[in-house]
Parts: sequence; C-alpha cells; structure tokens
Amino acid sequence: MPTDITVNGRSYRWMDRPLVVVCVDGCQHEYITAAVAAGAAPFLGQLLAGAGTSFMADCVMPSFTNPNNLSIVTGVPPSVHGICGNFFFDPERGEEVMMNDPRYLRVGTILAAFSDAGAKVAVITAKDKLRKLLGHKMQGICFSSEKADQVTLAENGIENVLDRVGMPVPSVYSAALSEFIFVAGVKLMERERPDLMYLSTTDYIQHKAAPGTPMANDFYAMIDRHLARFDALGATIVLTADHGMNAKHGAAGEPNVIYLQDTLDVWLGQHQARVILPITDPYVVHHGALGSFALVYLSAPDAARAAAERIAALPGIESVLTRAEAAKTFELPADRIGDLVVVSKLDTVIGTSRDRHDLSGLDVPLRSHGGMSEQKVPLLVNRGVSAQPGNHRWRNFDAFDLGLNRAIRIS
Repeated sequence: MPTDITVNGRSYRWMDRPLVVVCVDGCQHEYITAAVAAGAAPFLGQLLAGAGTSFMADCVMPSFTNPNNLSIVTGVPPSVHGICGNFFFDPERGEEVMMNDPRYLRVGTILAAFSDAGAKVAVITAKDKLRKLLGHKMQGICFSSEKADQVTLAENGIENVLDRVGMPVPSVYSAALSEFIFVAGVKLMERERPDLMYLSTTDYIQHKAAPGTPMANDFYAMIDRHLARFDALGATIVLTADHGMNAKHGAAGEPNVIYLQDTLDVWLGQHQARVILPITDPYVVHHGALGSFALVYLSAPDAARAAAERIAALPGIESVLTRAEAAKTFELPADRIGDLVVVSKLDTVIGTSRDRHDLSGLDVPLRSHGGMSEQKVPLLVNRGVSAQPGNHRWRNFDAFDLGLNRAIRIS
C-alpha cells in the first residue's frame, strides 16, 4: 500500500487503523458541552477531559451543508472545489439550480483518491442530495439513510441495507435519519471494517432544539453511544461539523427576517436585482429557506457600491461585500457568487420576497445558520495530536489531516 496520498496539494498518510470522520450537521460546541454536563455523553466527556484532543475550528463560508461537507472531503475551501452553496445561480444555464450535481465539483476528493489506491472506503450520509457529490468517482460503499431502501450493489456498493441495520427508512424530518447513519456505520465497521469511513448527519434536531434541551441531549446521547462503539472497535475518530446553529427570532418567537428581494425591488425597481439564498434545498420545512447569507445579482453591476451601502445600513445586517471582496475574504469561487454577498447578524436571517417563503412548517421558533456567527465548530479526535503552533487556525476541512497525519495514541 502507498505510504501517503496527495490530494489537492495536501499529503495524507496511509491509515494504520480505520479512520471514521463524522460531520455532525449543525453541531456547535455548546451542544457537546451541554450534553456532557447533563451526563448524557460520557464518551465525549472523556475526550474533552483529556482522553482525546479538542479544538475549536472554523467552518467555511457560507456556513451551509454542501460547501462544508465538500471542503471536509476535499481538504480545501470552496475557492478550490467550487461548491459554494446548496443552491446557486448557474450563469451557463441562466437559472437557479441545486448545487448537488458532481459536474459542479472542480477537484477530486480524499475518499476517491484513497479508494483508487486500494483502500476500503464507506460513506453514509443522511440526505441523498449529498450522496453523489461525496461519492464522486469513489469506489466502495456510498448510500444515504433517506434512500436506504433503494440501494443496489451496482449503484451503492452494498445491498440489503435495511436488513443489515434493522431499522425502517426514517423520515427526513427526524432524529432517526441520523441515528440510521450511526447504526449502519457501526455494523459496517464490525463486518466489513472499512479503512476510511465518512458519516454526515442532518441538522433537523439542531434546527428544533437549543443546546442543553432534553431533545438535544437525547440526540447527543445517541451519537455518544455509537462513537464509543467505534472507539472500542479500534477506530480513530475525528468529529467536526459543517456549521453551528443559532436562534433567529425575537422575544415573542417571530423570525427576524430581512426580505431583501422586496427591499431591493422598492429601491431599484422590479427585475433590477436577483437575490439568491444558498441555504435553499428540497427540505425547507424546518427553516423555511431562511439563512444568514445571501447573494445579490444586479442588472447594473457598476451600481454595486451604492447598493452595498444601503443594504449595510439595514438593521440586522453584519456585512456586505463585493464579489471580489467576498471571494478573497470567504475563499469563494468568484464566478459562482453574486455581485454582492450579504451576511446578517447572529439573530437575523435573510429572505427573498415575503410571499416566497412558507413558514407554516415552523412549529418552534426559528433556528438557522449561514453567517459568520455559525462559523465556530468543534474538531475532536479520540487520540492525542502532534504539537502545533499556538496560533494555528484549525478548519473543519483539516479533519482528514488530523486523523491521518497528526493523531497519536494517548497511553
């Protein structure tokens, strides 16, 4: 077997034991510390207490699912891999589309490179929207819990998943969608023992429940049990997140929303600006397609500075950047973002037009993400870590580097 693999300019050592990288969707550090304090997550508590290593890391912007999962599995930011949202305006097609087609991915993944070199690789994700991106050009097992009843050996590298897992196909709006991933992952580790495993959950619970609530603690107790099992099976575990999560509502529970398309239509006139929300995906019941990051395309791009100043003055806006500024500051592909990039503050979200957002599915006050307020995420490993400079900036896409190159046993 090779001693190291180079992917997107970064080198990775061949694993000496199985590596499981877990992306817990929407997991800010407080979810873990609250669950540990409540006694719900003893294994994670041991890692925080010194049986492992814990860092605070930055996710990539925008703090959404697709950009961050692809950064984790490529080891590089969106400026390199090209996936800069769940949803974007495709200039080639002239239309707004989901960014879940592998044709939008500009580089290869760590998973594909190791599978090409002979490693046994397994990927399990919650929603099928990510599966084709994560499994692009990868040989091995790759399926979603959402479509676990439809897997085939030819398409997914495995069959009879429901029988193996012993669970029915979960609802996409449930904690069980993530639990299915962990149960399946442990069973694969026990039977097939992959060299490299990537697990990516859904943030349904984090959209519903704040850190320390019974619902959240129960969810992290489930994760904790399965992580302990991976540890007992001898795997190196690296846990991180794609983004954090914050309350986006006022004291009365009403969402704090800036309907930016409506605002720009009043300022500039109809059809002079197009607002794109990269949080948009097929599963909007729990967030109403409202996040803290938006792209603005202008019919007169030379008016960007003036528009930026007016948008920046709106209550709840944190920053407004031009295309060039955003590409540099947030490490984004300049050809796939708007003339302006707008980020709202911690407690505020951005919408398009009021009549385009169905909030009837919000049965609890809105919690969402997308902004700089949701950039801080945990980065945990069940091993020691070789010494790093004190000012080292950890990123969630350092997860494979941490697990393969830097993790060492703690005696």
